[in-house]
Amino acid sequence: MVYVAMEELDELNALSKRVIDSIYQVHKVLGPGLLEKAYQKCLSVELSSRGIKNDLEVELPLIYKNIDVEVNYRIDILVEDKIVLELKAVEKALPIHEAQLLTYLKLSNNKLGFLVNFNVKYIKEGIKRMMN
Repeated sequence: MVYVAMEELDELNALSKRVIDSIYQVHKVLGPGLLEKAYQKCLSVELSSRGIKNDLEVELPLIYKNIDVEVNYRIDILVEDKIVLELKAVEKALPIHEAQLLTYLKLSNNKLGFLVNFNVKYIKEGIKRMMN
């Protein structure tokens, strides 16, 4: 079990609110039905416009028995080097998508992530917060 200091949790929660507001704005403007890459690029623009540092397609190394296996996993968006965003544009988010996010959190040594499915009528139904 991972423990998070209260101060760090407060900071993550404040940043999370700003990220979620950005997600809502992108979905409000674009709506459902586009490809994941469109949402990724537009969310990056929205986050940046709010002064939130974000990096796209962050390479995620997989180390197995001290060997870099080079499988080219990538975090869709890494926010402030603290929050992992795994974006989808699918009919329905599946348990495998949740497992993917949890694995990315573990491999990147981050504590908080969001699985975001933009292909929903109401974006609140497409956001799942997960902690490592």
